[in-house]
Amino acid sequence: MTRKQQTLATLQQMLALLQGERQALAALDLDRIVACTNGKLDLCAKLDVVEQDSLDEECLGVLDAVRRLNEINRRLRNLIASNVQNRLGALAGSSEPYAALPRQGISVALA
Repeated sequence: MTRKQQTLATLQQMLALLQGERQALAALDLDRIVACTNGKLDLCAKLDVVEQDSLDEECLGVLDAVRRLNEINRRLRNLIASNVQNRLGALAGSSEPYAALPRQGISVALA
C-alpha cells in the first residue's frame, strides 16, 4: 500500500468515525462517544506525519469532509453541554452549576 493510499484510508476511517460520533452524540451514548474520542486521537496521530503538500485532490476532498463533519459534531457537543448546564442550573437553583466553590483555608500565591 502506497503512502497516498494509507493517507486516504486513514482519512476515510476518520470520516466513518466522525459519522459514528455524530450518531453517538444524538443517542447520548457516553461509552461510544469516549470510544470515538480515543479513535480520533489515534487517527490524528497517524495523520500528524502527513504533509499537506503531499495530498492529492481526492485526499483533500475527504479531508474537507472530515473538517466539516468535525465542526458539526463540535457544535452538537456544545449544544448538548449547554442544555445539560441549563438543566443542572434549574435543578440546583443556580445559573452557574459549574462555578467553583470559594476556597477555604490557606491560600498560596504563585510567583
